[in-house]
Amino acid sequence: MLKSGRGASTFGMRDHRTLKAWQEARTIVLEVLLLSQRSWKPWAGAMFLQLQRSSLSVQLNLAEGYAYGPSRSAVRFTRIAFGSAVETGDLLRLLGDAGVIEQATAQRLVHRSDGVQQLISGMMRKMRSTG
Repeated sequence: MLKSGRGASTFGMRDHRTLKAWQEARTIVLEVLLLSQRSWKPWAGAMFLQLQRSSLSVQLNLAEGYAYGPSRSAVRFTRIAFGSAVETGDLLRLLGDAGVIEQATAQRLVHRSDGVQQLISGMMRKMRSTG
């Protein structure tokens, strides 16, 4: 019987959804989408659009890198995810500092983004030591 629950692929094997970094990145994406909907201001539209892209890039590049298994491609996509996580945190700080979103909300999401960066950094260290 095929499994399709959380963290299982259609073949019952572990997949990218088992990664803590991917889970946290997905949570940030969902929060960013809600935040964008609630706090959208036309003059800050470019920042919101870029925030949506960068946060989504973290999640999707982690998934794509995982799909390649241990390889140079996996390392490359994981590094892209890390860069996008840094970009996401920077945009959140900027939106908070500019008063576009509440400072407390910005700080909470920046803290989550920093956590994702640490998780991805650990993944990259592990890739270097095993590759």
